Amino acid sequence: MAGADEDVSITREGRAGVIRLTRPKALNALTHPMCCAIDAALIAWQTDPQVHLVLIEAEGERAFCAGGDIAAIHAQGMRGDYAPARTFWREEYRMNARLFEYPKPVVSLMQGFVMGGGVGLGCHVGHRVVCESTRMAMPECGIGLIPDVGGTFLLACAPGRLGEYLGTTGARMAPEDAILAGFADHFVPQAAWPALRAALVETGRPDAVTKAAAMPPEGQLKALRPQIDRAFAGPDLAAIRAALTQAESGFATDTLAALDRASPLSAAATLALLQAVRRAPSLRHALTLEYRFTHRALQHADFLEGIRAQIIDKDRNPRWRHAGAEPSAEEVAAMLAPLGDEELTFEEESA
Repeated sequence: MAGADEDVSITREGRAGVIRLTRPKALNALTHPMCCAIDAALIAWQTDPQVHLVLIEAEGERAFCAGGDIAAIHAQGMRGDYAPARTFWREEYRMNARLFEYPKPVVSLMQGFVMGGGVGLGCHVGHRVVCESTRMAMPECGIGLIPDVGGTFLLACAPGRLGEYLGTTGARMAPEDAILAGFADHFVPQAAWPALRAALVETGRPDAVTKAAAMPPEGQLKALRPQIDRAFAGPDLAAIRAALTQAESGFATDTLAALDRASPLSAAATLALLQAVRRAPSLRHALTLEYRFTHRALQHADFLEGIRAQIIDKDRNPRWRHAGAEPSAEEVAAMLAPLGDEELTFEEESA
């Protein structure tokens, strides 16, 4: 069967349930209907004895999934209609949790760009495969949001201070980098993917992934770890900027420039989120905290302005609320405060 206006194909092949994103011209960006179709399939396959394994893949060479479809969210937000975005995030986050907790093996084959919503779809499963073309990132601070879809959980679990670096700068990870940071498990050359896919579908067993795995090309993060850990050890943006300024290296200069492109409120909230998730590391906890920010983002953060600058007008010149300054701890806390009756819940997980 196909769903979400043919933007995602949902089929059963051999012993596998196959979810295939089919809008390559849009870099397979996730829409709300696509998330609903994927989640419905996951629920149905949990108890289907003919489905031994779930395979998540995408059409096209350029992207597995480059994020969520945010242009529509911008149009709704400019009209003051915040409910559709909040509903989308709520249901997407529940799908992210379902993937993480899924009772059957799930394999994701992630080529090209894997960003934002693509990380939420492909990186919470048990067997995460990358290839030569994979470029993974959580670039949300650059559009006035925070790393969401469970991204703060992955970032909080990354070694050293890689989470702070990747989360605030949106730096892209090559295959080895993604494995080092805990966003992927195995590198399989893309030329070997057809044989791997055939084995997964035929056997319904994920061990074909480890058999096909190879050494990835050398990335950058391993060599940068000492500089990253020193620069991002501080408790807030001011301390991180001070450390980078004092370092006076090419890495420090480039990283300061990346931080300058980020929304100060988003970057500060990202640091606070990582600290909170490390204190109580669980995906559901991370998603709950992320939802508090995204629920408020259209009204009280830089999200609409970030989309305008990057996606709509493309002037790359966002006018951030805290341009040149660091938000106060109180402002950050307000974005992450409990939502009362609007708090994210996971009842559907056991429905």
